[in-house]
Amino acid sequence: MTAVANLPTILAASGGDDEGGSFLVQPDIGLMLWTLLVFGISMFLLAKFAFPKIAEALDERQRKITESIDAAEQGRKEAEELAAEYREQLQKARAESEEIIARARRSADQHIADSKDAAKKQREEILDQAKSDIAAETRRAVGELRTEVAALTVEATAKVTRKSLTEDEQRRLLDEALGEIDFSALAGEGSR
Repeated sequence: MTAVANLPTILAASGGDDEGGSFLVQPDIGLMLWTLLVFGISMFLLAKFAFPKIAEALDERQRKITESIDAAEQGRKEAEELAAEYREQLQKARAESEEIIARARRSADQHIADSKDAAKKQREEILDQAKSDIAAETRRAVGELRTEVAALTVEATAKVTRKSLTEDEQRRLLDEALGEIDFSALAGEGSR
């Protein structure tokens, strides 16, 4: 037999009343009072001992969350301040580096200009010295040439006249011969 076929037998054995499960639909007043009394005592005990601790734990949790939010906000503000300070320092460093580069360029330009001026001055000094050396060498050569011409003139005169000249005659002849020769052309002074 199945359990459904045995159902009337099971109901008859359990009490035989016709009410079956109707006590839930029509509760007994005594049961209702006891239920309300147990519920009231439970609520009192919960309100006295459990709810304050739960409220305290919730308040502590809320306080920690608020503190965490405040700390995060403070950290964010500090990070923003640090970032702004970093940007400012970076900008100052860039400005300083640009100033250093500009000074280095000005210094290099000045050094180049000074070097050019020094080289030009040295070149002019070398040219002046060379001109002075050339003029001195020319004067020396002209002097040697005069001496040589004078000696040749005296010798030629002595050969032509076949007599020996005195020193006064040699000097007079030499001055006349040298007066007739244009040594300035030899020195490069007359043609320029």
